[in-house]
Amino acid sequence: MVYGCTYSLFSEVLPGLGIDVSFVDTSKIENIKRAFKPETKMVFIETPANPTMTVCDITEISGLAREHGVICVVDNTFATPYFQRPLELGADVSLSSCTKYIGGHADLLGGIVAGKKDFMKCLTTIVGYTGGIMGPHEAWLCIRGLKTLHIRMERHAENAMKVAKFLESSPRVEWVRYPGLQSHPQHELVRKQMSGYSGMLSFEVRGGVEAGRKLMDNVRLCSLAVSLGATDTLIQHPASMTHACVPLVVRKRVGITDGLVRLSVGIEDPEDIIADLKQALEII
Repeated sequence: MVYGCTYSLFSEVLPGLGIDVSFVDTSKIENIKRAFKPETKMVFIETPANPTMTVCDITEISGLAREHGVICVVDNTFATPYFQRPLELGADVSLSSCTKYIGGHADLLGGIVAGKKDFMKCLTTIVGYTGGIMGPHEAWLCIRGLKTLHIRMERHAENAMKVAKFLESSPRVEWVRYPGLQSHPQHELVRKQMSGYSGMLSFEVRGGVEAGRKLMDNVRLCSLAVSLGATDTLIQHPASMTHACVPLVVRKRVGITDGLVRLSVGIEDPEDIIADLKQALEII
């Protein structure tokens, strides 16, 4: 799965420009092999995926893309360049939302693209004509965030691991998906291509959408918000918020259940985060 607005771009905007897009589960390499067409120009993956935390093998997918003469683009927002470096794993292009971890303080709108020199040179002209250029103040905020990215990411990951283990032990939680947990279906792949696990996780509360709504209505420290990567812990319900634009049948197919809750673990004291989740879960 990809971010909700990315799905809308691929399913609604690009087809209107004459660009055909095929949606496949890119965590399974056979799906990608079957999806290639003579006119294919790009393979786009998001890993870890939003909000399912599914992980894709960047090295294998990049190699397959090269065999077919197409570029491989990786959305690296969740992991950040600190914990995962797609270009070193074979990808042609790596992109990140600066609004999230790179900015880090919920006060910036922006994005960055990194890639090989020739590709970036071609992209410069397009960006210049279409106006996708970061303003001076946003650029300054981005640079400011980069100065503390390494410190923040270590704390985000440390806290997220503690929160994930707590949630995994809770009788009110059906399952937890966090790349750092051994219970994650692709934990070995994660260890191979990521140096850390970031601060993003998702979990399913017992009781479906109503239980999830009650949970989010009763947290006190965690903020109900659709963004991520801020110093504050943010909680949200993808089916009704970030991925509401994705058709129900598609959400179910990729594992975005009605009871799925996405958590962006902040850098507060982890015991405070856990205490807040615990008291909210007990109300369900």
